Amino acid sequence: MTAIRGSTAAVTGAASGIGRALAHELARRGCDLALADRDEAGLRAVSAEIAKIGQRKVTVHRLDVSEPSEIAAFAQAAGSQHPALNIVVNNAGVALLGQFGEIEQAQMEWLFNINFWGVVHGTRAFLPQLARQREAHIVNISSIFGIVAPPGQSAYCAAKFAVRGFSESLRHELAMANSPVRLSVVHPGGVATNIARNSRTGSGVADNARRAQSIERFDALARTTPTAAALRIIAGIERNEPRILIGNDARFMDLLQRFRPGTYWKVMQRQIEKATAKVAAVTGK
Repeated sequence: MTAIRGSTAAVTGAASGIGRALAHELARRGCDLALADRDEAGLRAVSAEIAKIGQRKVTVHRLDVSEPSEIAAFAQAAGSQHPALNIVVNNAGVALLGQFGEIEQAQMEWLFNINFWGVVHGTRAFLPQLARQREAHIVNISSIFGIVAPPGQSAYCAAKFAVRGFSESLRHELAMANSPVRLSVVHPGGVATNIARNSRTGSGVADNARRAQSIERFDALARTTPTAAALRIIAGIERNEPRILIGNDARFMDLLQRFRPGTYWKVMQRQIEKATAKVAAVTGK
């Protein structure tokens, strides 16, 4: 296990959503922090909030995870300011709405540079420092869409499946080498963050109503709070869980694809339609 109290964690995408909630909950458990995000104002706000929790050492770092040189600089700065840093959470991510034929290659590469290569470069940059610690942990955030692949999410699913494959293979390599570094890959279901509202739309998507509808559906189905997601991740770190599923929806979809690996989408579609209709009946939307 990796003890949270007395550890230091580097967290990307820390200005909002799961990353922000993780920063708060790690600090409450006695963990120092190196927080990174493109949103500098958001980082300062998180740092100020954590200062009210207790005497934790917190450093903030502007970071675009699509730039390998910035990731390398972040790892160097965080390691210099936190010599005992032993937890890395590669959390930063984005979304892209549209079917494959509606997405330009450049848009798909933009998403991959953040959601997949950001994870790979972050892992590579921090791994040497982690390997020098007595105990250490890498947490790579995939998605339930790294286990199932619904239509309209071809780019996102491709990147999140890639995160899963990379993480599982690396975990086996670390174990074979008797490394002190443990690795967990996280598969959240619907978490109530702004990822859908902040998503980009494929250049070939001509129907603006579809974007609004997708956001409404996500908001209706995302029942897990960022705090609940953060607490589940922390528990997974402490128990050294190789795979961390977040939310009843994620657990259901994981089981469904095991029993119906080639035909799960028909069942998922019916469940999504029922849940959306139920929420609409309650909210009147």
